[in-house]
Amino acid sequence: MQINTKYFGEVDINKQEIIHFTKGIPGFLDEKEFVLLSFEESGLFQVLQSTNGIDPTFVVVNPFLFVEDYQLDLDDQTIEQLLIKDEKDVMVLAIVTVKDPLTTSTANLQAPIVINQSSKNAKQYITNNKDYTTREQIFNKTSKEEEA
Repeated sequence: MQINTKYFGEVDINKQEIIHFTKGIPGFLDEKEFVLLSFEESGLFQVLQSTNGIDPTFVVVNPFLFVEDYQLDLDDQTIEQLLIKDEKDVMVLAIVTVKDPLTTSTANLQAPIVINQSSKNAKQYITNNKDYTTREQIFNKTSKEEEA
């Protein structure tokens, strides 16, 4: 299946890789099918690309790679809705607001994208955790940098 993308032009995707948001994404309720594409081999930054057109497109990251103590507790309704049977099937991604310079970019840790990698069902999960914001700094200094 060929799709037009914002960052990669026209790409060929496998239909089995399509991620289904049964209720859409807040602000984009009609957009229900997306695919995850990587910017580079490491896959640190990825793109959640609509299969219907160039937009919407979201730059996403694994929040656990940037926020050491990030925690997310899914409610029973979400677990049931996404058909989650095993914790290892769950992928969590945070939508990034890319800024210049890149090190000032922020991520929405209060409403991550939760994907069941087995069933390909997903949703944007709005947490009740007030420890996180929608514009969380992801490039914080590490303790080694602070000691130098």
